[in-house]
Amino acid sequence: MPDPALESIQRRLVTLPCLTLHAADGKSSSVNRSNFYAEWRLRCSPSALLREDRAAPPERLLQAIWMHQRLLREKLVTLDGRRVEVLHPGFWNREPGPDFRGAVLRIGAELPRSGDVEIDLQSSGWKGHGHDSNPAFQNVALHVVWEGDGRSQRPTLVLKEFLDSPLNDLTLWLGRDGAEPPSLAGQCSAPLKELADAQLNELLNQAAFVRFQAKAKHLQARAREAGWEQSLWEGLFRALGYKHNVWPMQRLAELRPLVIQHGGRDAVRLEARLLGIAGLLPADMTNVHRSAAAYLRQLWDYWWRERDDWFDHSLPKSMWRFAGLRPANMPQRRIALAARWLANEKLLAGLDRWSTARPPERELLPKLLKVWQANDDFWSWRWSWRTARLASAQPLLGPARLTDMAVNVILPWIWSRAAESANQDLQREIEQRFYRWPAGEDNVLLRLARRRLLDNSAGRLPARAALQQGLLQIVRDFCEQSNALCQNCRFPELVKAWPGENPGSS
Repeated sequence: MPDPALESIQRRLVTLPCLTLHAADGKSSSVNRSNFYAEWRLRCSPSALLREDRAAPPERLLQAIWMHQRLLREKLVTLDGRRVEVLHPGFWNREPGPDFRGAVLRIGAELPRSGDVEIDLQSSGWKGHGHDSNPAFQNVALHVVWEGDGRSQRPTLVLKEFLDSPLNDLTLWLGRDGAEPPSLAGQCSAPLKELADAQLNELLNQAAFVRFQAKAKHLQARAREAGWEQSLWEGLFRALGYKHNVWPMQRLAELRPLVIQHGGRDAVRLEARLLGIAGLLPADMTNVHRSAAAYLRQLWDYWWRERDDWFDHSLPKSMWRFAGLRPANMPQRRIALAARWLANEKLLAGLDRWSTARPPERELLPKLLKVWQANDDFWSWRWSWRTARLASAQPLLGPARLTDMAVNVILPWIWSRAAESANQDLQREIEQRFYRWPAGEDNVLLRLARRRLLDNSAGRLPARAALQQGLLQIVRDFCEQSNALCQNCRFPELVKAWPGENPGSS
C-alpha cells in the first residue's frame, strides 16, 4: 500500500524549519529551497528529533556533544561554582573505562591538568555504575552529566545548561557521530544505480546542503558568543589542526584576541608567542638541525622575555599528536602559517572582496588561495626543526587543504553571516560556489562511503566537493544508524521514491 506520509512529503516538499538560519531581524531567510532529503532525514532517520517527554537524551548523544564541544565554552562552571576551561576534550574511549581519556582541563584556580572524563545521564551514575570503586576511574577529572546534584565524588558539569544550540538541532547534526561506517555495499546501492545521473546528483546535493547548513549554524552559534571574526578564526584554526590536533589549535584560536593585543602585527613575534604557548619551541638545540638554530634563537629572543606572562595559558606538549602526520602537516608549520595570517591586517578585507566578486568557476579556488597563501623564508623551506633545508620551497597552504577549509569553514561562515544580515543574493552566490567547488582529497571515510552507497561506481559523479559532502552526510544519517546488513534502514525506500531533479539547484 502507498505510504500516506511519503506521498505527503512528495506533494509538499517543504523546507525544514530547524535548518533555517535567521536574519538579525528575526525573520527566517527565504533563500532556503525545498529539500526533500532534509524532511525525509527528519522523519525517517533513527536519530530523529528527541521527544519533549523523554527524561534525557541518549548517552551516546551526550558523548558526541562533548567530543565536538557543542557548548558555551566560556560559561562552563561546575556544580560548586568553579569555572571549567576545556583545553582538550580528550580521546573517545571505545574500550571499558571512562568515556574520554587524556582530556586537558583547568578547573577553578588550578593549573591545567590531564585527566579522564566520564559522561553519565545523572550524578547518581557515579555510584550506580560502580565508578567509585573501579580503579579504572581513579583518574577522572570531570564528571559530565545531563542532570546533576552532589552525588558524584568528582567535579561535576551539568551539560544541559551549556549547550550552544537547541538539543534537537544537535541531535540532527551529531547523530551517532564517531561510529565506524560499514565497509560493505549496502541495500541502497542497487536502487542508487537505477537513478539517472541528474537524480543522483540532486540527491547528494540536497544531503550536502543539510551538512552545509549544520556547519553554518555551528559557526553562527559561536558568533553569537564571540563575534563573527572570532568564529571564523576558530574554524580556520581547527581546520589547520586536522583530526588529531583540532583541540590544541582551537585553544590557540580562543587566545587570539590576547595574542594580537600584545603582539602587534609582527609575524615572527606572533609565531614565537603561538609556538611558545603551544609548548612547541624546542629548548634543547641538540635536537635541532644546525641550519635552523639561528631562527630558533630569534624566536626565543621574543619568547623568553614574556613566557612568564603566558604561563597560565601555556599548553603541555603532550596535547599534540605527531604520529601519522605528513611532513607538510606538522603543527609547527601550521602555527607558523596562522601567525602570518594574524599579522596580515588586510586578510579579512581580501576575503570580503573575494566573497562579493564574481570570478569564473575555474578561478574560484586560485583567487581564494591568493588571499590565504603565505610564504615564509624559514618554514617554506623546512618540514620541521630537525630537517635540513629543502631543495625547493613548499607552500604552507595548498589547494587540497584550502578546499577543506572552504567547504567546512569559509563558505558556511560567509553564508551564515549573509543570513544574519538578510543578504539573500550573497547567500545564493555562496550556495552556487559550494555546489561548483572542486572535489577535495580522498580519504578512508569517503572510500568507505562510495563502497557502501555506490558499490565503487563513483565514476559517474562529477568531481565536486559537495557530492563528497553529500555521501558523508548520508553515511552519518543512515548507515551509522544501522548495521552491515542495513537492518531497519529506510534510505533504500527514500531512493526508490526519489522525485527527480530539482530545478532550484545545480
